[in-house]
Amino acid sequence: MTKTGDTFEDVMAAEIGRRTVLRGGLMGAGTFLAASPFMASTAGATELPNPSPQHLGGFSSGSRSLISFAAIDTNSEDTVTVPEGYTAQPMIPWGDPIVPSGPTFNSDASNSAAEQALQFGMGHDGIAYFPLRGGLGPSSRIGLLCVNHEYTIGEQLFTEGLARNEDREITVEWTAEHTLKEQNAHGVSITEVRRHKNNYKEWETAESRYARRITPNTPMSFDGPAAGHRLLQTAMDPEGVTPIGTWNNCGNGVTPWGTYITCEENFNGYFWEETDGTADGISTEQAELNARYGVGGRGFGYWWATTDDRFRADLHPQEPNRFGWIVEIDPMDPDSTPIKHTALGRFKHEGAAFGTAANGAIVCYMGDDERFDYLYKFVGAQDWRAAKAAGVSPLAEGTLYVARFDEGSIGEWLPLVQGEGPLTAANGFVDQGDVVIKARLAADLLGATQMDRPEWTAVHPETGEMFVTCTNNSRRTEPNVANPRIENRMGHILRLLDDDGDPGSTTFTWDFFVLAGAGDGTDGSTVDAEDLFGSPDGLVIDRRGTMWIQTDGSQPDGSNNQMLACDLSTGEIRRFLVGPVDCEVTGVAFTPDLSTMFVNIQHPGDSGPADNPTETSTWPDGEGAARPRPATVAIRRVDGQMIGT
Repeated sequence: MTKTGDTFEDVMAAEIGRRTVLRGGLMGAGTFLAASPFMASTAGATELPNPSPQHLGGFSSGSRSLISFAAIDTNSEDTVTVPEGYTAQPMIPWGDPIVPSGPTFNSDASNSAAEQALQFGMGHDGIAYFPLRGGLGPSSRIGLLCVNHEYTIGEQLFTEGLARNEDREITVEWTAEHTLKEQNAHGVSITEVRRHKNNYKEWETAESRYARRITPNTPMSFDGPAAGHRLLQTAMDPEGVTPIGTWNNCGNGVTPWGTYITCEENFNGYFWEETDGTADGISTEQAELNARYGVGGRGFGYWWATTDDRFRADLHPQEPNRFGWIVEIDPMDPDSTPIKHTALGRFKHEGAAFGTAANGAIVCYMGDDERFDYLYKFVGAQDWRAAKAAGVSPLAEGTLYVARFDEGSIGEWLPLVQGEGPLTAANGFVDQGDVVIKARLAADLLGATQMDRPEWTAVHPETGEMFVTCTNNSRRTEPNVANPRIENRMGHILRLLDDDGDPGSTTFTWDFFVLAGAGDGTDGSTVDAEDLFGSPDGLVIDRRGTMWIQTDGSQPDGSNNQMLACDLSTGEIRRFLVGPVDCEVTGVAFTPDLSTMFVNIQHPGDSGPADNPTETSTWPDGEGAARPRPATVAIRRVDGQMIGT
């Protein structure tokens, strides 16, 4: 289906006449870059608009900075660099056991699939810390870490590597053991961590009844309007209520009631469908869904379909529909079944940031990480506290919205509700289950604003303002009101405030919080040169109001990916961390007292060849390592005080 949405002619022309063109070079002849009139820059710090619970305005003078560390420089070293006065302890890398008594990692990657099921997976991404109770309340010394594992790198996962020919076909004999090991390196790990009894500055894992692995083979359940829907029914689950597994777990969230949210992103790349939708059992409706969600061919090069028929979309056409959801996990109940909440829509979920509407309903902001896709919001049907008290999930029922950004720094949340507007049976939406399963198609019809890969979202704990990273989009040839640069290689961060300060509102105001880049006047960025960064991705706001910006992609000076701190009360940005070679810096979590920050380092050295995976990186094990490993880093101040101050 052809996607509709804002065009340059419809929206951008009016915006050009109203807004100030950013300082520096434009992205092409005749291309105008619109910017918020609130943006300014001063020497030594990049100044950004001031959060306000009532409006998007400038910073007030005299604010005291929340970040006092000395900013570090960019670099290309194969290590984690943090400011002076801080320590960075690598921990729980891929292959380590989730409890100390579990199977240890073999440096030649010869661990079996069964052992991998008891070890940390690959592709560390979203992360959250759940404190266990101490003598005075939630503990900052003992808790549970939930860690997403987005994807695997076969060249590192297997002893023999995973060499491929020029057609990307593997050149080793692929077996069911290969499939199962790769599956078991996906999903989510839950482990108990404690501050070391002899060295309070370091963390270690502990034996724990809470520890478990959740993989592509873990039983789950559906709730919401699509539970039991005809498009979720398969031969293995004819009732359409018990999906199996989760994978490509990218961004995350934490609910106000203390559960973990993991997001299924590029689920499509694991299915093979080589018939172009013509196989028996693939309906015209399913073929359209597959095309819109990217199911086709041999996906991303995973070979699971050769030994596990579930990943043959020609044999099980509706199995892909059972992925692309928000999944809720209760880390405190190791026997609980993860729940896929269909009311929050099916797309390539990247993150989930929560707020509470004026009427007490839960609100969740979500990005669809695809070029030219959309920003969504879910608003629950009732006060979430009342729902929990009644034993009802606050995420089971509510209204899903998609964002349309308009000129004049205003916007509207468009409801994805069956029977309203074009979402009718005549257009393929017979019921609300159709709407949420086909959320992208529904958003297309509503004319939502096509975005440059909206990924992580974050909500300011005091003002309620929501921020979203738009990582990049090198395929953009025409700007729109919210995505103003063609060939947007450096990305930007947007800021939204729902009207009346109510996250349940259907209208909002917005502006460009920052446009990433070199800050040298050549790329339209709004950062200063010392604050340069590109491809913003991970985004978290701590309880003090410091926003942590993580990057995944090319940096303006060719350096490694990084993490920066932004004081939302003053607008100051400082670089806090630079990761090792080839890595993505992603996911951040804090202990309640903010004395420890946990950050994930994903795919270090991923450009290394199959016959020498350490050619580019040996992090975190260092010299003599057989291969690099993704891992978590526990960051602390040497003096034990709060991170950032």
